[in-house]
Amino acid sequence: MSRIGEFADDDAAAWIVKSPDIGTAMAKFTHAVYEKNRLPMRVRELARMVIALDNECVVCQNTRDADGIAAGVDEDLYDHATEWRTWPGYSEQERIAAEFAQRFATDHTGLRDDEDFWARCREQFSDELLTDLALSCAMWIGMGRMLRTLDIGQACKITL
Repeated sequence: MSRIGEFADDDAAAWIVKSPDIGTAMAKFTHAVYEKNRLPMRVRELARMVIALDNECVVCQNTRDADGIAAGVDEDLYDHATEWRTWPGYSEQERIAAEFAQRFATDHTGLRDDEDFWARCREQFSDELLTDLALSCAMWIGMGRMLRTLDIGQACKITL
């Protein structure tokens, strides 16, 4: 049950009425992450799922992109997200994105200071793609934790 109002368990957006200016701005940020992102969709979706699992956000875990199959995103990508280090179905770029996402969510200062990681990251990401990844992770962590903490939309299955 939502902590900030009477919203249906499968409604992840009605909360915006409680903070229309900030909520609308957040909705625009979310739209940009999904519609303007330059990351390959498999990279984006694996990083998103790693954060969704860390946040324990059910709505985030249940979200899928309608264009995912055409972009090579299948349920295996999601099903093995906890095995990002070892599952053979991920590329090196996907592994780096998953590592970034997990450490961004759980050990951001350790990540900042890890020169080995940044050397590996530079082999896979331009500054522009890394910026998109970091901004995306910031949105997923914030929104996912807000939705989970306030118990909003946790029964949703969103298709982007």
